[in-house]
Amino acid sequence: MTTARTLIVSHDDVVRLLPMAACIDLMGETLGALTRGEGLLPLRTVLRLPGQRNMFATMPAVLGPSIGAKVITVFPDNEGTPYESHIGVVLYFESTNGRLLAIIDASSVTAIRTAAVSGLATRWLARPDARTLGILGSGVQAMTHLEAMCAVRDFSTIRVWSRHHPNALAFAERAAATLGRTVEVVPRAEDAVRGADVVCTTTGAREPVVRGEWLAPGAHLNAVGASVATARELDSEAVRRARLYVDRRESVMAEAGDFLIPREEGVVDNTHIVGELGELVLGRVPGRRSADEVTIFKSLGLAVEDVASARFIYERAEALGTGTWVALGGLR
Repeated sequence: MTTARTLIVSHDDVVRLLPMAACIDLMGETLGALTRGEGLLPLRTVLRLPGQRNMFATMPAVLGPSIGAKVITVFPDNEGTPYESHIGVVLYFESTNGRLLAIIDASSVTAIRTAAVSGLATRWLARPDARTLGILGSGVQAMTHLEAMCAVRDFSTIRVWSRHHPNALAFAERAAATLGRTVEVVPRAEDAVRGADVVCTTTGAREPVVRGEWLAPGAHLNAVGASVATARELDSEAVRRARLYVDRRESVMAEAGDFLIPREEGVVDNTHIVGELGELVLGRVPGRRSADEVTIFKSLGLAVEDVASARFIYERAEALGTGTWVALGGLR
């Protein structure tokens, strides 16, 4: 029996092979393709471990000729441990013979592509003259979001808040060392949000950490941290006063507490969603209409983003001769 070769891509290789600027462009192409009907995307399957907040999730998708799935554990209480909250792999297949082409570290893919989608939303929705950035949270997503935001706007002031002040200080040190950016650590979430042109929420909060009254006229907000129907980072007033864009309506209707809780309260209804980001990229829905209106992008993360990232990584690894190849079978 002859064996087929499968590429194993480590965290460090993903970081090298999927640069943020390229990923932002890739996510625009990917979400546009999904809007055109070129992908298959069921809702993710999430198994909650008995008596815990921890979960095991599978996220399959087909995008053009590519097949894939992300398989991860989600352990929110990993904060303060050596481990990230999302750990797993992205499996990438081809659709002619169903070969498994690559097994790719999911933590790095998730961190980069999630921030890249927020970067895409910011490119389309934030004011061109946005100069002040506020970040809530100090973990992996906060750092990749800082990189993504700086890829699409020229910020002169960057503020970060975290529930754990030492983590925010460490974040500021990493930002200076790795990205060359000066970050001001502030004591309250309100201090990061008030007066900010762009805000990113990348927390593990289950109750609001952003209040609508704090948002400056013309602000754009990327809401990233909450991904279940019972948790939210934004209060109802923040959602009410903003024009709301989403990555996918079906996912938001099932999983986004940031939208579902205000809807249950009667503050908004389904028509409050202006459109999907792919529709915005293709010009099917309008973007920002004035310098003073507030916009929100609600991110949940889509498996087609993982599949597109996996294809990009695989093709670059092949071209550059990097990564580790193993024989896993598959040929007669």
